[in-house]
Amino acid sequence: MENTFIKKEKVRFQHVDYAGIVFYPRFLEMLNNIVEDFYEEALDMPFKNIHKTGGIPTVDLKVQFKKAARLGDELTKYFWVKKLGSSSMNCGFKFEHEDGSICLEGEVSLVRVDFNADRNDIKASPFPDEMRAKLERYVIPDMRF
Repeated sequence: MENTFIKKEKVRFQHVDYAGIVFYPRFLEMLNNIVEDFYEEALDMPFKNIHKTGGIPTVDLKVQFKKAARLGDELTKYFWVKKLGSSSMNCGFKFEHEDGSICLEGEVSLVRVDFNADRNDIKASPFPDEMRAKLERYVIPDMRF
């Protein structure tokens, strides 16, 4: 999948419930992990730096759970940009099992924000040109999630 950011993640004991399958909120943590990795590795903007003056809050999230994941499974996580606005982006994601079957898929909308020193004035802020250029490399508008 060209123009897609890809990471692997092993399902660990911390992810599973008593039945040995991933407890669904843990998938959202895994999603956040790939967003953090995307910002650090693809955009050269680690969270430790961007959260000093702003951030990228999630404003919308849609997830479809397709197939359970179990302790020890290795998932391949895919992340791409579906639509890039002036200060927001709609991204697709998909987690696959080793056999290629889909574990979950969905969309997440993220907004770039700036805030003042006491963090009480938060407002959307346009992507800087350099960041926009890097994001555009990952745009796949018609890819189904």
